[in-house]
Amino acid sequence: MRKRQVVLRREEPSRSTTNSSLTIRSVRYGECQKNHAAGVGGYAVDGCREFMASGEEGTSAALTCAACGCHRNFHRREVETEVVCECSSPPSNGA
Repeated sequence: MRKRQVVLRREEPSRSTTNSSLTIRSVRYGECQKNHAAGVGGYAVDGCREFMASGEEGTSAALTCAACGCHRNFHRREVETEVVCECSSPPSNGA
């Protein structure tokens, strides 16, 4: 069974705008990019395809990959942004 960690952050629109829009960003961590052979002058990655948290959210184990043991920062970060716009149209004067 594959685990996926998704972090959602919502950014509220500034108060000066009349249109209400909401930006939703989801962050996913992909394959591990840590160079395990850097100490001997080579280049080798372990082939871990996706970050899987070792522990529950909010603990230090949540930042360690269960598959490869690396910190989450060694995994490729993929950010998906979705803008939800609830635009209000100006009132028509019937002309």
